[in-house]
Amino acid sequence: MGQLAGKPACSTRLIYANHYRHAGLHWTAPILPLDVTDENSVRYAYEQAASRFGALDSVINSAAILLGRDQKLEQLDFEQVEQTFQTNLFGPMSVLKHFLPLLLVGEKQSIINISSEAGSFAGAYGGDYSYALSKSALNMFSAQLRRELAPQGILVHALHPGWIRTDMGGEKAPGDAAAAAVGILNIVERVTEATAETLFIDHNGNPMHL
Repeated sequence: MGQLAGKPACSTRLIYANHYRHAGLHWTAPILPLDVTDENSVRYAYEQAASRFGALDSVINSAAILLGRDQKLEQLDFEQVEQTFQTNLFGPMSVLKHFLPLLLVGEKQSIINISSEAGSFAGAYGGDYSYALSKSALNMFSAQLRRELAPQGILVHALHPGWIRTDMGGEKAPGDAAAAAVGILNIVERVTEATAETLFIDHNGNPMHL
């Protein structure tokens, strides 16, 4: 199974890989640097992956930024809104645009788009507009992919990893990155069988409300 890392998600991917290993589970991930906001970079990474692996079993889109935290609507900086969508939505779209051919020839294929309950109607809290709206759009993109790729049997989920202690989540977050990493990769490896009919799940495979 191939695994990709891209700015600004590279550090998160390395954290996930390291925590998975530290949890006593044997899993390694060759790292291919890419910038999800630069389609040429994504295309080059695809070319490298195609020559090295020939196929992918899973794509985990985790690249995300949160700009303008706590800004109210009248304070929104639309350059930041555009930056946020460029990374949080267009980045995963670009990655899958180029890597889908490798995924189609993989085994037990899956696409996991790391989303957030902030992007659900049920979880709307009247803040972080750029981030929340970009994640809501990512959920819709996941639904579209799910419908398109259903005939090929490819598993597609939007996944809420929880409020975890990362650069974005902060030190006060209750969740542990290692537990989230293990949960996500257990879903990819089919150790945890998430409900196939459920689009939006948490890192343990439990259904969540959109």
